[in-house]
Amino acid sequence: MDGFKIGGVPEHFNLPWRMAIEEGRFRKEGINLHWSDMGGGTGQMIRGLENGSIDIAVLLTEGISKAILQGLDAKILRVYVTTPLHWGIHVPFNGSIETVDQLENQTFAISREGSGSHLMAYVKASQEGWDTSKLKFNIIGDVYGGLWALENNEAQAFLWEKYTTHPFTEQKKCRYIGEVVTPWPCFVIAVRTEIYNENKESLEKMCKIVEQKAKELKSNENVIDLISWRYNLRHGQVENWLNETDWNYDGIRYPLAFEKAVKYLLKLNLISEKEAENWREKLL
Repeated sequence: MDGFKIGGVPEHFNLPWRMAIEEGRFRKEGINLHWSDMGGGTGQMIRGLENGSIDIAVLLTEGISKAILQGLDAKILRVYVTTPLHWGIHVPFNGSIETVDQLENQTFAISREGSGSHLMAYVKASQEGWDTSKLKFNIIGDVYGGLWALENNEAQAFLWEKYTTHPFTEQKKCRYIGEVVTPWPCFVIAVRTEIYNENKESLEKMCKIVEQKAKELKSNENVIDLISWRYNLRHGQVENWLNETDWNYDGIRYPLAFEKAVKYLLKLNLISEKEAENWREKLL
């Protein structure tokens, strides 16, 4: 039996993985998949792929694209979620900041360098016309570190998936003042190159299993109750999220997703022209 260590965020996007593991679907195909929750997000998973603590990661398109173009020895197997991610923009609950334009020259809490919370701050700054070279960051590890940073004035803004943070806004641990939407499909499945070269057939089976489970979940009449219960989200929030979200059900590559990501990374000076050379060969 082939064994793989896989990491992903402990969020509703990854319910197809968790359920397929619980139902023994991978084991039936000779695959022993050990899942690790990665609360630190894409930055933590990139470090895991670098040091070999995980073999596979379900992580953000922009983060893994940047890492591979800058030398990470990994391959992208699939786009996993074909729709954009809606990042909530959060500020201290008792602070004076009311609008996004007030965040210029303020400090952003980020989970790690190269994480989505880091890169999407650049995207939002660019959209607002701010000088991205003047962005300031405080590395906080995970969502709980971000909430702590806002409460203790260690940061004035924090970007995180808006449905995941909705319970915290209800608890008055932060305020939601807007959002920034990724200009590309948000999540992909990546694997260390060494693992890819030795296990292509098993990895293909793995992807097809999770695609099938995602398809089943999307059409399950009880899926709203299921997600609400497992992730502590209100029914209305789950319904809105499902309307905004589609997984990859057919193994499509979506090359335009990576083209858009690379163009943005170049525009924001997060990769160099040299690093972007032959990006199709490296990412596709």
